[in-house]
Amino acid sequence: MTKHFFGDTTVLLGRSLRHITRSMDTIITTTIMPIAFLLLFVYVFGGAIDSGSDSYVKYLLPGILLITVATGISYTAFRLFLDMKSGIFERFQSMPIARSSVLWAHVLTSLVANLISLVVVVLVALAMGFRSGAGVFAWFAVAGILFLFTLALTWLAVIPGLTANSADGASAFSYPLIFLPFISSAFVPTDTMPGPVRAFAEHQPVTSIVNAIRDLFAEQPVGTGIWIALAWCVGLLVVAYIFAMITYRRRIS
Repeated sequence: MTKHFFGDTTVLLGRSLRHITRSMDTIITTTIMPIAFLLLFVYVFGGAIDSGSDSYVKYLLPGILLITVATGISYTAFRLFLDMKSGIFERFQSMPIARSSVLWAHVLTSLVANLISLVVVVLVALAMGFRSGAGVFAWFAVAGILFLFTLALTWLAVIPGLTANSADGASAFSYPLIFLPFISSAFVPTDTMPGPVRAFAEHQPVTSIVNAIRDLFAEQPVGTGIWIALAWCVGLLVVAYIFAMITYRRRIS
């Protein structure tokens, strides 16, 4: 069955994408919160925040992009939970298909949905005055970081999607992930924070990822910062994937 993995995943991906296109409110909902944060912090709080940047929307956007991903993957867990409860997984397991293709279809659907949400948020930021002189390579680097980050959080979302006892519980796991950028350099420089908070903010993954994206947008030398950001993304991805597959095998065994 392994040799049919790509074909099976493609078919199941089409099924998941059809569900997305029939309920576009899902994507709209996932973009409302990040856009609301963007508008709130730029137009209400932005004048009172000294970010050290010539444009607060330019300083803020990297963190908002991560919040967009954290919001979007909650629906991955939600859709996976609904499939588990509907019995569709058991039906798929009775068919001659690659077992992991069911999960990969949900993961790839999450990547597509989050890509759309990220594009929408960037377009809103551009309308608000965001500008970047970054070249093609820098934009590809930003896209690569966001891809790895989204993939890591999506596999993390698979775990509650498989183990939650309720739909609310499946999607609620993303709340700490949405909150994490607030204790980072996403909204204000970390050197404005009190000691213990600053220590946590400077040594958690969001700060490294936000700083790397911000430097790429600003055409600043990224140095080792980009490698630290990539290390966080890859490390989270590997750990999340391993635990997700272990959880999946236990559920279908």
